[in-house]
Amino acid sequence: MNAAIGRTLGLAATFLAAGCAGLGQPGARSSLRDAGGLAAAGTFAGVPASDAAWPADDWWRAFGDPQLDRLMAEALAGSPTLRAAEARTRAALAVADAGKAALYPQVNGAASSTRERFAEHGTTPPPVAGTWNTIHQVQASLSWELDFWGRSRAAYESALGAARAAEVDARAARVALTTGIAQAYARLERAFLQLDVARKALDAREHVYALTRERSAAGIDSRIELRQAEAAIPAARERIARLEETIALTRNQIAALMGEGSDRGLAIARPKADGLATLTLPSTLPAELLGRRPDLVARRWRVEALRHGIDAAKAAFYPNVNLVGLVGLQSLGAAGLFTAASRTLAAGPAVTLPIFEGGKLRANLAGKRAEYDDAVEQYNQALAEALREVADQVASFRSVRSQRTEESRAIGAAREAYELALLRYREGVGNYLQVLSAEAPLLEQESLEADLRSRELAISINLVRALGGGFRPESEGLAVARASQPGAHDHDLP
Repeated sequence: MNAAIGRTLGLAATFLAAGCAGLGQPGARSSLRDAGGLAAAGTFAGVPASDAAWPADDWWRAFGDPQLDRLMAEALAGSPTLRAAEARTRAALAVADAGKAALYPQVNGAASSTRERFAEHGTTPPPVAGTWNTIHQVQASLSWELDFWGRSRAAYESALGAARAAEVDARAARVALTTGIAQAYARLERAFLQLDVARKALDAREHVYALTRERSAAGIDSRIELRQAEAAIPAARERIARLEETIALTRNQIAALMGEGSDRGLAIARPKADGLATLTLPSTLPAELLGRRPDLVARRWRVEALRHGIDAAKAAFYPNVNLVGLVGLQSLGAAGLFTAASRTLAAGPAVTLPIFEGGKLRANLAGKRAEYDDAVEQYNQALAEALREVADQVASFRSVRSQRTEESRAIGAAREAYELALLRYREGVGNYLQVLSAEAPLLEQESLEADLRSRELAISINLVRALGGGFRPESEGLAVARASQPGAHDHDLP
């Protein structure tokens, strides 16, 4: 058998040059971008930096709202979205395990009993020819592909990379779920704040209507002012109804995100969360951003998987060597089946080499390299987008803080003007038109104040998501820490 293996390997070496001739084509053209090369110092200038500024895994607790903490706990425990992501991870790991089996010898057993009539003029001689007999057979077979060129190993590593990407995708689904619930919670808070403004406006208009009715009865105002004051009340009630609808729909949305029915939404009370008082960024941004964002880590693993896919496609050009063996028992009729005379043995190597396949292997290799280039460029763009998301939140935070400063001044002036107009109207000096003119700016400023307050909370949540939502590969129990190291396998392709 050793001599046979030697002859087979010698034959494989003879054919090797012919088999490798098709590899003469360009390699992968793209390379992973280093996050450190993305200039952002000017964008983040003036923003305090800290090593502890990366979001914690339970980042929502910083908002100090026990109800939000409970909602998050329920969602993480029972969300169908997370369970589906975990199931996809298990499926991908199973595919990788199946690929790993190709690295080991395969042993199979078989047993058969076949009733057969042997032809009189066939290859079987008398006295069996022309008779019915039963062939009994029991055998065990062994096959082992000698992975000299690493094709099976590369295919396994490719599947394993895809499984690791799916594993990180499940963590990304957790970030998406928690930030999605938090954003809906922020919208719920905004609706309640706007509802406060609408109810306050209704109370004010009802008060003005009562005052106008008294003035009309005294002959100070005409029926025109009375009808104007009366018409303002239904408009305020309509706005309250719209906001109550928004609250109901947002509660339903939160319940659905949690994987619960709408009745769970009915139990959600008014939020108590507040926005971040200050903005602090990680001191290692953007260098560590690619290791803190699960979507970027998953993309890196997919690039790695495709790199191994190229290796497997290249190995397909080389000879494939298998060792095969068979041992068993075979007899015509049941008698003597389990005797030494019925034994069958076979063993030897087998080698296959593609010589002419119409360019299929070259096309497959070119396709794998193109897929790799596509994944690399998608990763590079995703990295730039991730940094942009952080920069957007910094810009929005600065804008909201500036707007709130100006808005606090404007609302004070608008409130003073409205109170003065209402006092003049009550004393009979002013008219209803002056009250209406002073009311509109006050309502606009109060509505803007509610929007800015809720926007600050929304920006805080967006920043958490942009910074990875508390994802840290080294502490997640995931096999992904290596994917966060830039340039691990970026330049070893032919």
